[in-house]
Amino acid sequence: MQAIEVQEFGTSETMSVVDRETPEPGEGEVRVAVEAAGINFADVMQRRGHYEGGPEPPYVPGMEAAGTVDAVGEGVGLDVGDRVVAMTNGNAYAEYVTADTASLFPIPDGMSFEEAAGFPVQFLTAHGCLFGWGDLKEDERVLIHAAAGGVGTAAVQLASRAGAEVFGTASTREKLDLASDLGCDHPINYVEDDFVERVDEITDGEGVDIVLDGVGGETFSESLDAIPQFGRIVAYGAASGRPGEVDTGTLLFGNKSVIGYHLGRAMRTDPNRVLQAVPDLQQGLQSGELEVIVGESFPLADAAEAHEFIENRGSTGKVVLKPA
Repeated sequence: MQAIEVQEFGTSETMSVVDRETPEPGEGEVRVAVEAAGINFADVMQRRGHYEGGPEPPYVPGMEAAGTVDAVGEGVGLDVGDRVVAMTNGNAYAEYVTADTASLFPIPDGMSFEEAAGFPVQFLTAHGCLFGWGDLKEDERVLIHAAAGGVGTAAVQLASRAGAEVFGTASTREKLDLASDLGCDHPINYVEDDFVERVDEITDGEGVDIVLDGVGGETFSESLDAIPQFGRIVAYGAASGRPGEVDTGTLLFGNKSVIGYHLGRAMRTDPNRVLQAVPDLQQGLQSGELEVIVGESFPLADAAEAHEFIENRGSTGKVVLKPA
């Protein structure tokens, strides 16, 4: 089978198409013929060598894949031909991938493989940040950074559906319009405006109750100024390349909280806490209340170009790879 391999840490040029043996499913596993693989910014960070606990080259990247069951191992109650999306421990940038049945979700009728490939990581991350860890309540104010990205578009929809007042940052009018269409009440262009000042203006200095930050660096530090007493930040990534840093005195005297959320490690340590969100998410997707925003699809062989597209901030919604 064809797969994308990261030969060494570095730029997207370290990725190339290789031939690998088609994997065989073990006990409790299935093999999925991949129709679409989701790209996450974590894949980019792993490729750069900036992801704690990430794989060592050479490796096949990719955390989620949608397709059809192609083969089943012992003790599996699925049939060949079933449409599924899988969260994988890597190896999704390929024509075939194996996955444990505990990490599989059926694809709802009417949902494309591209849309399905954008469901697990971004929606479970967004839901966990907002509710499982962030404890967002109706009528609270939430600020979502990168509101037009994969996790951002999911978080905007979920927060709006929950009755929150939604603030969102993005870098272009097109991205802000998308966030607005999905339920963002206050889109903010962080290139043109200081987002903390805009939050202060809109809220008469009261700030927002919760911030979802997958950027880190200065964005994280500035976000502390956007939350009031008893406000909280949920940090789930560091797309800037630098984790956020905080003076504990700021938390102490401000009665502010910083909460960390990492989907993969949460799944490994307490999967039930993460997966309890799945029925609600599936219901929302089936009813049309929620939608997976697919911004761009690339052929599998163009994985390097797809990574560059994301790194250059050209993407909105989910970017996926298609082997066929």
